[in-house]
Amino acid sequence: MQCPCCSSKNYSQCCQKAHNNIHSVSTAEALMRSRYSAFVLANIEYLQKSHHSTTRPSFSEKRDILLWTQSVTWLKLEVLNTLKGTINDDTGIVEFKAYFMENGRVNIIHEISTFCKEKDHWVYLKGK
Repeated sequence: MQCPCCSSKNYSQCCQKAHNNIHSVSTAEALMRSRYSAFVLANIEYLQKSHHSTTRPSFSEKRDILLWTQSVTWLKLEVLNTLKGTINDDTGIVEFKAYFMENGRVNIIHEISTFCKEKDHWVYLKGK
């Protein structure tokens, strides 16, 4: 199957590697793409694992996220810009748009996300 992150790769050669081993993620953008794919696939455990420990959603928020991810149809991901976030960096910023269909309407999440390394792997810290 094509990877949901719109990388033009197969899932097994792209985000599945991250979903199976978060330590295989080498850049902030790759983590962001793997998180988008996790939303598409309702892989809430990965979303929790890839979220910084200080901003990670609570158990009840986790349940709400799962219900929401399953209630929408994910359409596509566009990466607009990246700043830092390479294998040699400790922080990075990724601007993206995630398109989804909800209640018959196309919606867009446009976010500038901050990522950092925690316990030797990339995690999502916050978005604006």
